[in-house]
Amino acid sequence: MRPRLLALVCASSFLVSACGVLSPGGSGRHTVTVWMMKGSASQDFLNRFTEDFERTHSDLRLDIRIQEWTGIGPKVQAALTKRSEGGPDVIEVGNTQVAQYAKGGRLTNLTLESMRDWGMRDWLPGLAEPGLDNSSQYGIPWYAANRVVIYRKDLFEQAGITKPPRDRTEWLAASEKLNSEANQGIYLAGQDWYTLSGFIWDEGGDLAKETDSGWKGTLDSAAALRAMDFYRQLQALGRGPVDADEEHPPQAEVFAEGKVAQVVAVPGLAQTIVEKNPDLKDKLGFFPVPGRTAARPGSVFTGGSDLVVPRNTTDRDGAVAVVAALTGAKWDTDLARTMNYVPNKTKLAAAVADEEGVAAMAAGAAHGRATPNTPLWATVEAENPIKDYMTKVLSGGDPETEARRASQRITEQLA
Repeated sequence: MRPRLLALVCASSFLVSACGVLSPGGSGRHTVTVWMMKGSASQDFLNRFTEDFERTHSDLRLDIRIQEWTGIGPKVQAALTKRSEGGPDVIEVGNTQVAQYAKGGRLTNLTLESMRDWGMRDWLPGLAEPGLDNSSQYGIPWYAANRVVIYRKDLFEQAGITKPPRDRTEWLAASEKLNSEANQGIYLAGQDWYTLSGFIWDEGGDLAKETDSGWKGTLDSAAALRAMDFYRQLQALGRGPVDADEEHPPQAEVFAEGKVAQVVAVPGLAQTIVEKNPDLKDKLGFFPVPGRTAARPGSVFTGGSDLVVPRNTTDRDGAVAVVAALTGAKWDTDLARTMNYVPNKTKLAAAVADEEGVAAMAAGAAHGRATPNTPLWATVEAENPIKDYMTKVLSGGDPETEARRASQRITEQLA
């Protein structure tokens, strides 16, 4: 996937774990090496986890090494291909990256543990499904983050809107009421294809589907076309550029100018907005992306991380013990509270209920999805015909014609 949804900016690898100690009885501990990405967990969390894990696993020592997201793909591929001294036994990977790493049988199959011990039926689908390959579970969900609607409470109040919208009809009506010469009802860039994806999933469609003859782009399905039509209506209630994505210009900067009522983003963007415009402190609120009906929030793209175990690990049992501990209820909820993430199971959402933005995120995560589970999807994102398609439709092009063209390009890229 493209730069992480969580905007985890990374630094070079460095060692954060404890030094080796001897277990009671005199036998030495053996080391389990874990690769984690910078920004995924605080130093305090890592210290507390390491201390607890080594206390409860007297034969193991943790060696946690922090990695950069930039350039991590080739580094992981190399580690999976050839075992080297001090190579990783557990690796944190982006949820949509599991498929490319599982290719060629280079990851450990953790289906048995997932079914028997780890409660896989309760996992967030947006983390669990990308971890599957041919019905085998290789990626174990760790934490998630997804988009919500960040809104100006004061502008809602001035417009007479007393509560956040819960369905699309209410959302359009509220956005239209908020839209004026002075303020944008919503700032939605024309190429925000992750937000469009959620609408497509809500309608029962998908970006691409696997068939007997291979993967096929499906932006031209009736469901996807309905989603694009809703996107067009919503995007028109603001002045977002039709030929750019949410990073050009950065939507936090646009919102911070003080003339935008809503934006679709991860909750953490609110902090950036307030840093750029302190006058907006205490004026921002959050609600889940509305669904087709008020019965449930809308579907959203789920970003986040899974944990994988290389097939070439020399300590499968130790690696499995680390995965079990990190993804278990105790430490998964601790991480979620510490880092403002969504826990890996819907039933753990109560752990973050007291944080408004994270609670809104957790409500959406229950209906989260990920991009098509094929290692070739990165090729699609590199050229991204979805963005071109959105711009052409928002510029007045015929939706069906442009959707067929974009679907054909996706099919060719996934061939």
